[in-house]
Order: sequence, then structure tokens, then C-alpha cells
Amino acid sequence: MSKFSSDQAAGLRRLLDREQLRVITFVSGVPGVGKSVLIANLAVSLARLGKRVLVLDENSRRNMASCFGFSVRGDLQQVIDGERSLTDILLDAAVNVRVLSIARSIKKLQKLTSSQQQAFIALISELEGFADIILVDTSPDYALGFSPAGLAAHETIVVISRTGASITDAYALIKKVSLGYSHRNFRILVNRVSSMEEAATIYGNLEQVTHSRALANLSFAGYVPVDEHFREAAQSGQSVAEMFPDAPSAAACKKIAADMLDWPVYTNGSDRLEKFGQQLLRLSRCIDPAAIYA
Repeated sequence: MSKFSSDQAAGLRRLLDREQLRVITFVSGVPGVGKSVLIANLAVSLARLGKRVLVLDENSRRNMASCFGFSVRGDLQQVIDGERSLTDILLDAAVNVRVLSIARSIKKLQKLTSSQQQAFIALISELEGFADIILVDTSPDYALGFSPAGLAAHETIVVISRTGASITDAYALIKKVSLGYSHRNFRILVNRVSSMEEAATIYGNLEQVTHSRALANLSFAGYVPVDEHFREAAQSGQSVAEMFPDAPSAAACKKIAADMLDWPVYTNGSDRLEKFGQQLLRLSRCIDPAAIYA
């Protein structure tokens, strides 16, 4: 009887997991906190937990493809323009991990014609067939100061490191986005720290000042320790989990990935990504640089 109940529960969980497609956006206050490499490692960790992962990459320079040792195959804008097919530009970066560059298309959202907008939404909706979880690597130099994906996603993760500039600029970004767009919920992921204690201290200080000024609700997404294995794997275009599965940073990425799958998702139905695409278009016209840079 207990085995039957266990099998039922496992089957129900698989069913629910299929329904709970997640879109998680990663942002940072400043470049240089290791955001893209961290996302690449989390993508592999999620894939090793049985998920199909799609990374949407807004970066044209230090792009996600290079983190896996590949070159970009094309941009979503080429598909919108009818020059390429979606499967042509999807990059198989690792087992169950695909990468799609949206660097050009995200910058042109405001200027799309009506027919191009329809094509964009249709393509975003089509991505649902390729992934159980979507990670968005936002560009820190987005023209309007903050990517619309940071407002449209289910979760916004702010990646910070131990440096004062990283922490100060992360706080400034949270403040501006919170006040400018009433975006109140952020998760904080602390990268390149010596210990859990250091990460907790950095997060605690940021959470305290943010809470005291009633700016936003922060929650701790985890931390990744300074680890030579992590750096060596990144230089080889591989994940630390693949090269050094017993490394502290590999264990940290695995824990963060597992925790991410337990975060609640408040959407359902077959139009989940269609709504996400519609939100991207709408927000690209609403973001005011003055509110971000003020």
C-alpha cells in the first residue's frame, strides 16, 4: 500500500513538474560578478536533476555560448525577420541544455512592426516545447537600464559578489526598479565568497537596509564559494559539475538548482510563454530610463 501511494505521489509530482514551467531572470548591478558563468553552471546542474533547460542570452559580447566553449549560432531576430528557423539557431550547449541568443531582438522590441510582434510572440510560445525551465541572462548595458525580462519573469535573481561596488550597485538597482516599477520581490545570490557565513553577512546587511526603507522583499537564493575548480572548468568551457563533481562549488550549484525547483510558480495553462512574450513587448515600451538612472 505504501509503495502504491509512493508511486502515485511520484507520478503526480511528474505531472505537476511538467505544468510548472519557470522563467527565472538573472541581473546584476555591475559587470564582473560572474553572472553568466554561474548561470551556465546552474543550467547544467538543473539538467542533471532531470530538467530540460533553455538559456535566453541578452549579451552580445561575453555571451552564454562562449561559457560552454561554443560560438553563437544566430539570433532570434533573424527568425523574426524570416532569415533563419528557430531550430537553426538553438545551440545544444550540453546534455538537456540549449542556448538561444536574443541580444539583437531584445534591443529591437520597441521598434517591431505589428507583424513582427506577432512573430515574436509565436516564437516565444514555441520555446515551451524545448524547456521545463528558462533562465534569462540579462545584459548589464541594456539600453533602458533594466531588461524587461527582469520584470516579466517569475523570479528575478540579483547576483552579487563580495566587493563593495557589487553590493552598492545591487542595492541601487533594487531601489530604482522597486520605486520605478513596483517590482518588490528579488532573490539574492552571492557569488565568490569564502564561506556561508560571509554570504549570510553580505545578504543580511543588504536585506536589512532594503527592509528598513520598505523598498523590496529580499530572499536568499544561495551562495557559491571561491573555488579554483570553478575557474578552471570555466576556462575549459565546461561546468564544474562535469569536470570536478566533488568540488565545493559544484555542490553549491547543485543545492541552488534543487532549491530553485521548489520555488512556487503562480501560472498555469498552455499560454504561459505567450503571456511572457506579451509582457516583454509591453514592458519594453514602459521602461523609462529616467526611473532607472535617477
